[in-house]
Amino acid sequence: MRDPVETRRAFGFLFVCVSIAVGAASVISELAYINNLPIYYYAIVWLGSFGVVFGTGAAKFRKAAPAIRGRIKTSTKWSAGAKALNGICWAGPFAAIAAFPSFYQYLILLGIGLGNLSTYLMIKRYSNADNREQLIVAAVSLVAVPVATIIDSSLFVTHQDIAVMLSRILIAIAYAAGGAFALLGKAGPVGFDPTTSGSLQ
Repeated sequence: MRDPVETRRAFGFLFVCVSIAVGAASVISELAYINNLPIYYYAIVWLGSFGVVFGTGAAKFRKAAPAIRGRIKTSTKWSAGAKALNGICWAGPFAAIAAFPSFYQYLILLGIGLGNLSTYLMIKRYSNADNREQLIVAAVSLVAVPVATIIDSSLFVTHQDIAVMLSRILIAIAYAAGGAFALLGKAGPVGFDPTTSGSLQ
């Protein structure tokens, strides 16, 4: 039986690391674009950013890994329909990028928003757990879709590279908000936690 506060803190750390990696890679990618660097530099930038951030926090991740795996394993209890719906919410918007490549920055935000929202609702239904940090990531990502669209179409019409960087920064903000809530939020009762045997926390 794992402490729900420990699990929440583990996901908070994960979300903050994702936020830092995405934010750093977004800015460095824009610098690479401005300096007309070869396209393969983008892969180096993104892999390097995630590698450095997660490598730096490797020791803490080893301690957090059991708690993260514990929450993820709860999906095995979901019905086939729930698993399919969750998969569609995550993969659908990303798959749509092939058909609508010009909207890919918005589709990524949509995929992250719908995916996290679906996972939050499924865990809440099947495990009675209120993982609000995941709901926050979903909410910020979904709100960011129209916000990014309006800003891009009014301020950065002729600077699509800035528009793309902005959409990535919004992803970083979404994960930062969820991570901050998990790490700094009150550690009081949050209902049932999926990493326990359904006992009230």
